[in-house]
Amino acid sequence: MEKTKIEKALTADLAQVSALLRENRLPTAGVEALLPNLLVIREGRRIIGCAGLEIYGQAGLLRSVAVSRDRRNKRIGTLLTRAVLDLAREKQIRRLFLLTTTASGFFQKLGFKEVEKKAVDSAVKNSLEFSSLCPETAVAMVIFLD
Repeated sequence: MEKTKIEKALTADLAQVSALLRENRLPTAGVEALLPNLLVIREGRRIIGCAGLEIYGQAGLLRSVAVSRDRRNKRIGTLLTRAVLDLAREKQIRRLFLLTTTASGFFQKLGFKEVEKKAVDSAVKNSLEFSSLCPETAVAMVIFLD
């Protein structure tokens, strides 16, 4: 694969990002609001990966981490997640949460730890992702940032 470049998503990218999220069975609601902190990796004009950050004071929510099926196992998800971690640090976020139903092992390798949902910051718990988009069976995870 050619050298990948992580970029901020553009409004024109929303249709491709939404399609990628649907392909990965992830929620698309709220993605437009995520745009200022949504990162993508392109292959030519095609978006092959995305990840986003929702900010709630000193807490944040990592969401919409998705990689095209034909580009999996090439470290794209890792690159995107690390880029969002860097973005969160830039935005002075101290605690970054996520919900997952299928990828807890992947996120554990990047330093996230499972956490009880009651331990999640209240503003994050009130997010669309926590309050209605993800199923009750989703696992909550957190990473503490310096």
